[in-house]
Amino acid sequence: MKVIWGLGKLLTLLFWAVVLVNLLMPFIHPLHLLTNLAGGVLAIFHLLEALLCNRSLKGRAHPWVDRLKILIFGVFHLQTIPAATASKASHA
Repeated sequence: MKVIWGLGKLLTLLFWAVVLVNLLMPFIHPLHLLTNLAGGVLAIFHLLEALLCNRSLKGRAHPWVDRLKILIFGVFHLQTIPAATASKASHA
């Protein structure tokens, strides 16, 4: 499973490189608009993921690094974060 998440991170990084190249040297007419639109939509989704997972990142050693990785990689970074252990609740 780690290979799939790593491949997803690599492809997401490649997508962000394409968006950055498009901003520096715009592609042909319809393609540059679609690339900008896809990059904007993905940026909004990653921002929402970072906001929704903010509480669970507070106990991590470097939460700001995790937030930055979520903004870049999205769900592919979230899947590599180990799940928090449930507290021992008393069922009295």
